[in-house]
Order: sequence, then C-alpha cells, then structure tokens
Amino acid sequence: MNRIISLFLLLLPMQIFANGKILATPGVSQIEGAAGGGLVPWAQLAGYATENEIALSGFCSLANVDDFRLNVCGAQLNIYDRVELSYAEQRFEVNPLSLTLKQHIIGAKVRLYGDIVYSTWPQFSVGIQAKTVTTWDIPSALGAEDDKGIDVYLAASKLHLGAVAGYNLLWNATLRYSQANELGLLGFGGKEGNGSINAEVSAAVLLNKHLAIGVEYRQKPDNLGLKEDDWQDVFVAWFPNKHINFTLAYLNLGAIAAIDKQQGWYLSMTGTY
Repeated sequence: MNRIISLFLLLLPMQIFANGKILATPGVSQIEGAAGGGLVPWAQLAGYATENEIALSGFCSLANVDDFRLNVCGAQLNIYDRVELSYAEQRFEVNPLSLTLKQHIIGAKVRLYGDIVYSTWPQFSVGIQAKTVTTWDIPSALGAEDDKGIDVYLAASKLHLGAVAGYNLLWNATLRYSQANELGLLGFGGKEGNGSINAEVSAAVLLNKHLAIGVEYRQKPDNLGLKEDDWQDVFVAWFPNKHINFTLAYLNLGAIAAIDKQQGWYLSMTGTY
C-alpha cells in the first residue's frame, strides 16, 4: 500500500497538467469502466493526457429503467496517451424480485494508431475487460456456464471538424467478442451460445466546445435464450471544463431477463485530473 501511495504522489504533478487535448474529445465514462460513450467503449483514452502526461479519472453512473436499476462507480488511469487502465463496480437491482446482482470489471485499453483529430485515418485502440459476477446463484439458476468472462474489443474513432452544418461530428465503431449475459451480470455463456462478435456504434454532434448530442447502439449476445435485446440510447453530454463532465441519456434496452420494454434514463458524472 505504501508503494502505491508513493507512486500516486510521484505522478500527481503530471496529472494536474494532463490537459493537452481539445475539450470533450476523450468522451465520457462507459458503464464497464472504459472511456467512450455510456454504452460503448471508444478508441479514445480517458482524460486529457498527451504523450508525456498521465491523467486520473473517477466516475459514477446511474441507469434507471422500468424494472431495473444499475449503479456503477469506477476509475481510469491514462498513461502517456498510450495505455488506459480501468476498474468498475456494478450493482444491478431487480425491482420485481427484490434482488441485487453485483459485478466487478478490470479493463485495459491500448492505443494502436492515430489521433481522432489530427491523423488522416481514425484512431484505433484494442481493449480487454475481465469480468467477475460476485452473485452467482441467479446466473447459475438461469443456465449460465461461468461466473467469469473476458470481453475483447477493437474500436475506431474519428472527429470531423465542421462536417455537419459547420458543427464537429464524432463517430465510433467497435467490434466486441463477448460471452457475457447482460454485460456479465447474468454470468457468461449458456445453452444458446458461448461467445460471439457483436457491433457497437456511436455518433455525436458537438454543438459547441461544451455540449454534445448523440446516439449509441450496442448489439448483445443471447446465450441464455432469454431474448436479450440490443441496447440503444440518445444522450446529451456537457463539458463545463476539462475536470468534470455530465451525461444525461434516454435508454431503450428492450427485454432484460425476459422482461420486455425496459426504457428509462441514465445519468453519469466524471471527474478528471
């Protein structure tokens, strides 16, 4: 523990000055801990660190739909704009049954190529998320095969300056291999499958340097045969400065655990140093 504290104190001066990127370009915090949108990890790394800086971020998010509630808190470390490390704790409340499911996620992302603004081609990053559901009884009863799983994804992002009626346009496309049932909260694998590649996309228009509106769509596997639907949202993100941002979204999550028409709201806050 003393070594960790010493390392943090050593890095703190660099974190304070980790503000070299354009406001809003790192995106916000994703519900599994990575930088990106709310639902989809993007190629950008968390915070505003450039190649000689380190940035530390922390976030909390709340998703509230008709019969379920998801609370997530976590942290991200950006090392020299090359490697992102993340950790997230998820708490999923099943209102009709008065049940709570819990999961923790350790993530890493590596920037392979490019910059979302300055390179000709999009920025590309590869990421991994190691997930463990700590409330195993319910996933096991539903037919899940394991309480642990690993997601691997490749993301591409690009910001086009003045592309939409003079406004900046950002897009991201992610391909993810996953065995997770409902993000992993219902375990991993099942009688209908044990892993598949799914597409996730995002697009946002920056109305000014502080405000962005956009949409996201995320495909999901149906390993348990419970008609697990794809997820989508419409969001507004506000960036008052480089140290804090807020996201508000309308969610359409379809069926969750065979309970249809799960719609509601999402709110998230991220602080960055």
